[in-house]
Amino acid sequence: MSLENGIRIVADLMEVAARTAPKAVGKDFIEVKILTDEEKEKLGSEMVAMAKEKGPGYERDGNNVLNSDAVVLIGLLPHKGVGLNCGACGCDSCSEFNEHHTTIEFDGPNCSIRMLDLGIALGSAAKIASELNVDNRIMYRIGAAAKRLGMTEANITQGIPISATGKNIFFDRS
Repeated sequence: MSLENGIRIVADLMEVAARTAPKAVGKDFIEVKILTDEEKEKLGSEMVAMAKEKGPGYERDGNNVLNSDAVVLIGLLPHKGVGLNCGACGCDSCSEFNEHHTTIEFDGPNCSIRMLDLGIALGSAAKIASELNVDNRIMYRIGAAAKRLGMTEANITQGIPISATGKNIFFDRS
């Protein structure tokens, strides 16, 4: 098996892990997308360009994306509150949450219970890569750039670049 085929298998298994991760109330609002090589290049270049307005972390992370073997996007699709009226989203009730909308880098508010679903999906996917000895890192900035480029339908997205080299490209990052 080639390294390229191995990476694709790992990305596919990460998608399976995110898809099958537990979801609150048994409803799935998780979006998972494995970027093509062209999409990965476009994303990394956009992140490097965003550094001029957002700061040097975007350039560093963009270069990580450009040097990675693949990128898996995992996001939280538009959703209603689960009906707990817990207030963790900043609204007094799920009804108020359902009527409120903001857009900055991401769309919100987002139900805290659904955000937990996103966290579990991200952790499940990263764990699979790690267990298969493929270097990875969950990155906020990937999601912001992917949203800007229209690569996702999700309210909020995070990205997990993966790499299989002799040294972890996500480790010594200054």
